[in-house]
Amino acid sequence: MDIADLAGLLPASRLVWLQARATEVLGVLGASGEVRVRVVDDPEMARAHQEFADTPGTTDVLTFDLSDPDAPARDRPVLDTDILICADEAARQARARGHETERELLLYIVHGVLHCLGHDDHDPDAAAAMHAREDQVLMAIGVGPTYRGEP
Repeated sequence: MDIADLAGLLPASRLVWLQARATEVLGVLGASGEVRVRVVDDPEMARAHQEFADTPGTTDVLTFDLSDPDAPARDRPVLDTDILICADEAARQARARGHETERELLLYIVHGVLHCLGHDDHDPDAAAAMHAREDQVLMAIGVGPTYRGEP
């Protein structure tokens, strides 16, 4: 797990926290491989959203699964993933949910990794199941439910 914040959008201590928790996430999910995360702002995310999803405006997370779909199945998933996470969107959502920005960014990382592990959120039932799994993972590493908020 490698997290880059080239624009310095997060204080160093928050980036260290995010890196440590994100690494724990891979362990909980039983996945290995390479996950490269880049923290971006609204303008950069909006450019990527337009370029890669043909959708105007910013978004929270974009996931690029680069793994070989023809690779042999393994007991433990091996990831090759690039994830963009938007610090500006995370700050807005974190304020609305009542927690810190880095916790929201961690949620985005979990969301991206789950997509690469076969989860989908394109219909209401699948989205509910995926968000429940996100919160299960975050509870397993001691962060607590984040999508739904604290009970």
